[in-house]
Amino acid sequence: MAAHRKPRQRSAGGNTVRTAATIALAGAATATAFDGTGYAEPNLTPAQVKAKVDKLYQEAEVATDKYNGAKEKAEGAEERLRALRDAAARKADKLNSARDALGSMAAAQYRDGGLDPALQLALSDDPDRYLQGAEFVERAGTRQAASVTSVRRQLREIEQLRGAAHIELASLKSRQAELKRHKKTITGKLDAARRLLAQLPTEERTDEVQRASRSSGSGARDGLTAAGSVPAPNSRAAAAVSYASSKLGSPYVWGATGPDAFDCSGLMQAAYRSAGISLPRTTYAQIDTGRRVARSELLPGDLVFFYSAISHVGIYIGNGQMIHAPNPSAPVRVAPIDEMPFAGATRVV
Repeated sequence: MAAHRKPRQRSAGGNTVRTAATIALAGAATATAFDGTGYAEPNLTPAQVKAKVDKLYQEAEVATDKYNGAKEKAEGAEERLRALRDAAARKADKLNSARDALGSMAAAQYRDGGLDPALQLALSDDPDRYLQGAEFVERAGTRQAASVTSVRRQLREIEQLRGAAHIELASLKSRQAELKRHKKTITGKLDAARRLLAQLPTEERTDEVQRASRSSGSGARDGLTAAGSVPAPNSRAAAAVSYASSKLGSPYVWGATGPDAFDCSGLMQAAYRSAGISLPRTTYAQIDTGRRVARSELLPGDLVFFYSAISHVGIYIGNGQMIHAPNPSAPVRVAPIDEMPFAGATRVV
């Protein structure tokens, strides 16, 4: 007789667990952490979308400042490494000349009846032997002793240069890794902002583009004309303001310092470079340039800074207005300094 199997009963609890797991996975796939990894928030109002986009842009600018600082340090390490390698090469050439001279001396001595121990030491291919056996030098003549001592000194200097170059190379690699991290953060924030903006209705996106366009067009020129009634304190400040005004409408590109695109601190650096003044690359370094001035004492050419972490900068042009490179959604434009949290100002010249 065939065995009869009892039908397996489905567990209500098991279904519940599987369903909960499915929901949790779906939720995890669409959750937002504002790290640029993707999200979907279909129920946001246009105002909420704009607020979140502004926050993402500000966070991206913080990361951009860190990227700019790391890039500046990486370039410095690269330059130092190049200088150390060049110095080591020059010293190696000088060392070879010294060894050639010792070789000539050794050949002459050999012809006269034997090779001095000090010359044997100096002509050895083993660098360790150059740095040992100082007692041999005492047995050499005055000229020979001076030559051997010089070779030993040059060897030490070359080894020191090579050691310093090794340290700079490690520093450079560390900075390059830091650059990659900051770049990933920046691109993640900007991608997240773009995805959020894509959720806006077409008319809202159009309004946003038109507003940005107006702010860099005739409206910005009118604002510049009104602000221009306030004189700059000196010719260099005036030159910096003039340069910034000539770049109205230029696109914002993170990490850019001109001449056709800028980020916020890059625009300030380029403006003052045109006036013959070198500024640091980052906002948090630029605020320590020159002397601090109160908001009530602002004059055209002063640098104005925003946010508690000092992550945005513009150049003041008078009457409460500045020129700045806002973010990827808007070009270089005139704007009131009240549109962001004011953090301080500095007078470069």
